[in-house]
Amino acid sequence: MNSFLSEFIMITNVKTVFFILVLFGIFFIVYNMEKKKVKFSTRTIIATIIGLVLGVIIQLFAGFPENPGEVVWLQEVTKWYGLFGYGFMDLLKMLVVPMVFVSIMRVIINMNDDNLGVLTGRTIGILLSTTALASIIGIIVGNLLGLGTGVNTQTIEVDTTLKEIVPIVDTLRGLLPANPVMSMAEGQVVPVVIFAAFLGMAIRRQRKKYLEIVKPFIDLVEAFYKIIISVAMTVIKFMPYAVVALLANTITARGVSSIVSVFEFIIALYVSVFIMFIIHLSLIAISGLNPIKYVKNAMEPLILAFTSRSSLGTLPVTIDKLTNNQGIEEGTSSFVASLSANMGMNGCAGIYPALMAVTISNMAGVEQTMSFYAMLVVVITIGSLGIAGLPGTATMAVSVVLSGVGLGAYFPLAGGILAIDPILDMGRTMINVNGGMTTAVLVGKSLGKLDKEIFDK
Repeated sequence: MNSFLSEFIMITNVKTVFFILVLFGIFFIVYNMEKKKVKFSTRTIIATIIGLVLGVIIQLFAGFPENPGEVVWLQEVTKWYGLFGYGFMDLLKMLVVPMVFVSIMRVIINMNDDNLGVLTGRTIGILLSTTALASIIGIIVGNLLGLGTGVNTQTIEVDTTLKEIVPIVDTLRGLLPANPVMSMAEGQVVPVVIFAAFLGMAIRRQRKKYLEIVKPFIDLVEAFYKIIISVAMTVIKFMPYAVVALLANTITARGVSSIVSVFEFIIALYVSVFIMFIIHLSLIAISGLNPIKYVKNAMEPLILAFTSRSSLGTLPVTIDKLTNNQGIEEGTSSFVASLSANMGMNGCAGIYPALMAVTISNMAGVEQTMSFYAMLVVVITIGSLGIAGLPGTATMAVSVVLSGVGLGAYFPLAGGILAIDPILDMGRTMINVNGGMTTAVLVGKSLGKLDKEIFDK
């Protein structure tokens, strides 16, 4: 009976039952707000605040343990909250591959060849440029705060090893869709984009001579796109409920003590994220658009990215809001957002590796010169493309960067920071998604694919 409750039901303590009931009570409150026609963005923001407070309260009931993983009822609460939070993310991930696949085919079919080349070039150019800028910000902030200076490395446990680094040539080759079905099954977006692009270009060629033959397939693409968007809208409605569970889950699982131990690094990362966010808004303003309107339109995917810590999982919401809130043409939204979820990530591949490099070089007593910083920016920028689509992107980015600037042997010094990765990942993922959305807005505006009336609503 005990194993049934502890291992199968995962409820062995009255506190577990209590906090599950609290979650259901919060869901009821969110449901009533929906019935009272409270705006979706307002509900999402309120849910974020509630999730944060709930996580702290759970930790308070547990006595702020040093290691929450050793408290059985906290593990149980985390598991049950994960059902609702990560279950929602699973539903979104369900939509990623079919949405990207059909969206890319649709945009290729309806776009001329010149626009496609410009769209691709500008998207990749902006993503890599903003990532380079993000790395510079990370370097500056890391040095201003003196990350890693005065740390006694003798007391640091070496409990982690440098990730195996895959050569960029092999990584880029791995992005080619050798087996499109396997790529779809494994959720590898870049190969799916490439495969869909080839199909779209083939359809464009064939419809010039065989329009009657290929038209049923074109109609099928259009119909499937409408259907998958409708499914996405249905799933997205549950986002405020999931946000509560996701944020409370993160705080419950990691604990407050783990945050305090590397507080300085957390501050540095979030200061860098804030500065990069201001730069994104400045780019929006320079393009002739209202940055305040942009933030209002981008609120839902940014909150989901922050609480879920998944750029790829947020993709359906990102595409939806780029199209319906920012006013960007559907094909452009899908294309840019899909690429930005896999390359040129400002947070995971820009700010974070730069801060890590500064921290570890200071801890190891390595001299930092201008040539060191220049090499660091170059390695980060190139690496942000090379790690596209790989799991554990942020850790892999750090591995690539540290090895690229000759700090690979000191990677174990990062163990304390890696231990609180979920707390850092919230900010990193949010700025990743914001960088992608900013790129989509800039590209859409430059190509005349942005409806300003929708944007200004």
